[in-house]
Amino acid sequence: MFKKSLLMAVAVLAIASCKDSEMKPQKGYIGPSDPEIVDGRMTPEVLLSLGRLSDPQLSPDGKTILYGVSYTSIAENRSVRNLYVLPSGGGKASALTKDGKSISNARWSKDGDAIWFLQGGQVWKAPYKNGKLGKRTQITDVEKGVDEFALSPDEAQIMYVSTVHSAVEVPSDTDPLLDKAQAYATEDLMYRHWDHWVTDINHTFIAPLSNGIIKEGLDILGGELFQLPNGPFGGIEQLSWSPDGRYIAYSCKKLTGKEYAFSTNTCIYIYCPLTGETSQVTFNGGYDTNPVWSPDGKRLAWLSMPRDGYEADKIRLMVGDVVYSDSEEGQSANPEVTAIRDLTENFKYNADSPSWAADGNSIYFNALTEGIQSIYNAVVEGDAEIFRLTAENLWYDFGTPFGILQDGTMLTTYMSMDFPTEIVAVNDNSFTELSFENEHILSRLEKHETEARWLTTVDGEKMLTWVLYPPRFDASKSYPAIEICLGGPQGTLSQGWSYRWNYMLMCHQDYVVVLPNRRGTTAFGQPWCEEISGDYIGLNMQDYLTAAKNIKAEPYVSGVAACGASYGGYSVYYLAGIHKDVYDCFVAHAGIFNEEHMYMETEEMWFPNWDNGGLEEYAYTPGEIGAKGDGITFGGIQQAGSPWSNRPKAIRHYENSPHKLVKNWHTPILCIHGGSDFRVPYDEGMAAFNAAQMMGVPSKLIVFPEENHWILQPQNALYWHRSYFGWLDRWMKD
Repeated sequence: MFKKSLLMAVAVLAIASCKDSEMKPQKGYIGPSDPEIVDGRMTPEVLLSLGRLSDPQLSPDGKTILYGVSYTSIAENRSVRNLYVLPSGGGKASALTKDGKSISNARWSKDGDAIWFLQGGQVWKAPYKNGKLGKRTQITDVEKGVDEFALSPDEAQIMYVSTVHSAVEVPSDTDPLLDKAQAYATEDLMYRHWDHWVTDINHTFIAPLSNGIIKEGLDILGGELFQLPNGPFGGIEQLSWSPDGRYIAYSCKKLTGKEYAFSTNTCIYIYCPLTGETSQVTFNGGYDTNPVWSPDGKRLAWLSMPRDGYEADKIRLMVGDVVYSDSEEGQSANPEVTAIRDLTENFKYNADSPSWAADGNSIYFNALTEGIQSIYNAVVEGDAEIFRLTAENLWYDFGTPFGILQDGTMLTTYMSMDFPTEIVAVNDNSFTELSFENEHILSRLEKHETEARWLTTVDGEKMLTWVLYPPRFDASKSYPAIEICLGGPQGTLSQGWSYRWNYMLMCHQDYVVVLPNRRGTTAFGQPWCEEISGDYIGLNMQDYLTAAKNIKAEPYVSGVAACGASYGGYSVYYLAGIHKDVYDCFVAHAGIFNEEHMYMETEEMWFPNWDNGGLEEYAYTPGEIGAKGDGITFGGIQQAGSPWSNRPKAIRHYENSPHKLVKNWHTPILCIHGGSDFRVPYDEGMAAFNAAQMMGVPSKLIVFPEENHWILQPQNALYWHRSYFGWLDRWMKD
């Protein structure tokens, strides 16, 4: 099934619908696919043929939704994203562009008569009328390109994200004639991040829109070598124009080098473009992000984790009153934010993606709740009541509303394990689907059943475990099972859709798929989440064994494979040394194998320092360095979770690193890694494979030299899927 030629893999040339026939595709255009579907089964080729809908935006008059869709060509090994429009009340979608180069960050003008967008690393603008774009005008010509942008509310200014040279030295910094030499030199940490050498860092610039093409803007950070937005995943959502365009609220971790590596201390600031003044809003030491102004500018909301050094602390929805101090002569000092309060103090779950209601009296947000992402609304005044706006019985992951219609209907996105992102209208705990991007493909696939099991753990707790059954499941027959080990280690196995760990694809290959939300998952309250920190080898591993034994006891299950990535890969390597005969096969992608080595080769040190046994009472706090000789302070930084720490949890953690249990390995294992993965460097996968080979364990190594923590290029992704199922079929079916 997986040996088809690339030419037969997926129809990737433009398949234009009748409604788009009048628009001529540009050279390089990639349109919707019509893949071959055999016997109603999902395959890797079908998965990669799906359109990927994203970033919907409601027009100012509330009548039209603008969004983008990416289509993939396996043969060309690339994807292209184009723009579409859709009536907000429902109706047919139509293509707005058919370009050969991707278009992103598309935004309506304030009057709805034009669309701004990003293409080729620059900002463009085009008039819009009756579902068509007019002549395009280039707005920026920035030397290092533009990654994202946001217009001021009056469209008099633009802020955009580009890059500046970092403190990491390259040969041409010392001698311009060495422009062909390749080397990186540093005297501090954070010289590489996630998948790149940090020779450039993100900065945000502002510029007026009245002086012709923009070639250079004003650097908000004034040349300071901090990152804005914060890397590697922060975007323009970390900055927000005030409604009057006078101020910009932003989130920034104003640290560098070792301090940056050991801290998550990201704060909220307010910047005034007119005066250049910056004032600090938050000082709590944790992770403050996503600032958003209320519609009247009188309040500021943001997300906040309270503890420094901890990436999985409870995410709170904070709000403060904005107090202005303008004199009669005009603008003076930056506004202050006072009366800061936590709207989610009595809310069990994490808040995400805040968005103000039009009246400014409440805030919409998302929260993963018992394995399902739902939409909530928090009242700002009084007792800060919180209301759930999507029904508890809807097994979908909903996005934050991007628009509210006059009748109160929320426009948002949703997805599940059965389909990728689509646009929906939500009202009164029900919804109406508005977009049908992949209906022509998904409607031809066999249906499968998903079950939510609440399993009893070894200590008597209840654990949500999703179970997906193959299409045409027959309990009188025998099926192999795949247990998914979650990465993170914090995260949630919810109803989301993935283009790598795709559970629908797995069950369509006649596997029963088991998804345990073990200790450390984030949708079940903070105590459940925190039971994994400093205890990787503890109850969460027993949770995996509980789920595996539960499914293996079913008469229709012939065996169980454990598969996972990142911390899930660590879990696979550790389970391989303790499971005895519970599992029949393993697959580890980007997994941590040698914890001692990992501590010294990863980049963001707050992560292993906390999770390997440091915990909050020993976490790094700027300006509060412990005394020398305390067993946790080295080089002026608290490293309570290091291999050289004297803390009992750290000692226990490293003594039980997966690499120390290799003598117990006996089960076939596939090790996969990306060569450009700097979070969990690829030699972790090589070491695990080499150890398996030395122990005589059936094993295979796959390294993708150009990939990072994920596998992103289309042909690499197809090879990944074929190799994954090939290994599982070999040991679980053949």
